[in-house]
Amino acid sequence: METEPRIATLERVPAESTFLFRVRNGDDEVREAILVRAGEDVACWLNYCQHFTHIKLDKGSGAAMRNGELVCENHGAYFEADSGICTYGPCEGATLPELEVTVDDGDVYLTDDAYEFVDTGPIEDDGDLTSTSNVEF
Repeated sequence: METEPRIATLERVPAESTFLFRVRNGDDEVREAILVRAGEDVACWLNYCQHFTHIKLDKGSGAAMRNGELVCENHGAYFEADSGICTYGPCEGATLPELEVTVDDGDVYLTDDAYEFVDTGPIEDDGDLTSTSNVEF
């Protein structure tokens, strides 16, 4: 896996939240993506809700999770960690955009040909349009 960009060690991906990083697509746009534990595996999704794509699931301190599902704190949508399918909320039935990752020898690598790893953490100044949460935790 030495030729693929390492995102993080598996140990850095929290069991009950997400790990945030940045990728660049073929149009040279930098986007945020999140790693999430999905049972024994790790899944990777672009970091936005399917209800309104300017709403982030992970706003910089890890996405909320309930019973193995990612929660959009703005609209209460629930997404299965392993499939990205919205099981509840205004975008029920929609699926989070997936990025291909591989776990090898305790490290998580980006193996998706459509994206290039940029760095860990959020986009510094993206004109964030997130609103306050409508969901109580």
